[in-house]
Amino acid sequence: MKLTPYLFLFFNLCVNAQIDSLKIEDTKYREDQFYISVTYNLLENKPMDISQDGFSTGFHLGFIRDFPINKNRNIAIGIGAGLSSNSYNQNMQIVENDTGYLYSQIDETVTNLKKNKFTNYLVELPIELRWRNSTVTRNKFWRIYPGFKLGYVLYNSSRFETDTGSIKVSQNAQVNNLQYGATLSMGYGTWNFHCYYGLNKIFNEKARFNNISAVDMQFIKIGVVFYIL
Repeated sequence: MKLTPYLFLFFNLCVNAQIDSLKIEDTKYREDQFYISVTYNLLENKPMDISQDGFSTGFHLGFIRDFPINKNRNIAIGIGAGLSSNSYNQNMQIVENDTGYLYSQIDETVTNLKKNKFTNYLVELPIELRWRNSTVTRNKFWRIYPGFKLGYVLYNSSRFETDTGSIKVSQNAQVNNLQYGATLSMGYGTWNFHCYYGLNKIFNEKARFNNISAVDMQFIKIGVVFYIL
């Protein structure tokens, strides 16, 4: 009895079954992803004489749910949730008193300054329009993810510290708790370029620099994002 035709038939059935299986999986393929991002944080529209010093960092993590919108499933809407921690080292001192908050440049005569940092922690809602040239079997691919991020400030603080003491302001009531901005993530493979441009101001209209001009600063964040399937 010759087994070759039967073996050939069995092999064809197995290959066809695998192809059918990939087709079934392909109809369910999506890029659900955890993300971790590290950014360098900048302040835009600073008051005159205000500058950043030191290294201002941001750490961001979360999960994005993928909703493909075309047959090839390489274009999708991504909606997620995440947490963000951000610090900004600069020379604008924030002081709270009985009448409100004072924003001013640190006196140039201060020579023993150790720290002057503004920090906030947010819960975030990222929304992305996602394009990639990936398939169900390709795990390294090009991606371009423009989007929008909505954030809510859970906690904010500013800290001025010298060798002789410190001043800390927590939960500044003139901070805009609702923050939002445009985002862009793009690259190849695991590590990708990421940026965020704030579309609203950090502080509300009551915040005045030297009690005169509005504090119109906005956030810009530039860094890398790491995606984990």
